[in-house]
Amino acid sequence: MLKSARKQEKDPEGRMPLVEHLRELRNRLAKGLLAITAVTIVALVYSEELLNFLARSVPRCPPGVTSDGGNCATVTFNTLMAPFSTTIQVSLTAGLVVASPIWLYQLWAFIAPGLHKNEKRYTYAFVGAAVPLFGAGAYLAYLILPVSVKVLISLTPEGSANLLALNDVLDFTLRMVLVFGLAFELPLVLVMLNLTGVLSGRRMAGWWRGVIMGVFIFGAVITPTTDPVGMIALAGPITILYFGAVAFSLLNDRRRKRGNPDAELDDDEASSLDLTPEAVGAIEPVSAARALPEQATGEYGGTGAQRLNGYDDIT
Repeated sequence: MLKSARKQEKDPEGRMPLVEHLRELRNRLAKGLLAITAVTIVALVYSEELLNFLARSVPRCPPGVTSDGGNCATVTFNTLMAPFSTTIQVSLTAGLVVASPIWLYQLWAFIAPGLHKNEKRYTYAFVGAAVPLFGAGAYLAYLILPVSVKVLISLTPEGSANLLALNDVLDFTLRMVLVFGLAFELPLVLVMLNLTGVLSGRRMAGWWRGVIMGVFIFGAVITPTTDPVGMIALAGPITILYFGAVAFSLLNDRRRKRGNPDAELDDDEASSLDLTPEAVGAIEPVSAARALPEQATGEYGGTGAQRLNGYDDIT
């Protein structure tokens, strides 16, 4: 009954009214929020295991051992509300990440009916490549986190203890994961620009020196750590992915050129035209007909050739 009622509310061209769009948006948002809430509740039950998993990169001091210098660190809570707020933050983050397939599908189901066939194909390709790339970047960040933390802790002078707040450790971990995951999407953006015809593979290949320099500067600035391990671990894979994007773009440009020789021309670039003038034939005489019936029938007291007040046009 609900589906039939929705069909009746559509106009003859198959478009939904604004009220129906808002109703569908409300239902999609409700389903996404329900999924996030359910996963967040489950994460709250296992919050202790989740906190230990995220803080595993810190070399903790054994029981009875005091941190002295850079050998180990003690994880603490520095405020009364810190345990509660950190648990809620981590559980909500887990809900957003784990429930992402559900709320992303709801978002896609709301947007997809308004897209063309080509736009849907590009979207499927982009999402299909973006998810594993982001996962690879996040996994790489989690692998190098112990090394980065150990390098940072090793700078502690003798006679000083490392007391690390757990919420700071979790913020550092999540920041590293997001930075690495999003950085791995940069080559995918270049590929999409090439597929849409905005950027050619030859131009991308000509930028390789500046790109490598920029990637290493980007890795040094964007990573939360100050050690070279994080910079190299981020810049190295992005450089490899960049050259992979260049190779794909060059092959795609070659395929596009075989189908259309003018594919690489700019929109404002003039094409070759044959401007040779052609011979003009003889001029044929054309008799002019009377424009008005009164002129053709000779009204107003005369033949068609007679003039009225000196003019052959009675108007």
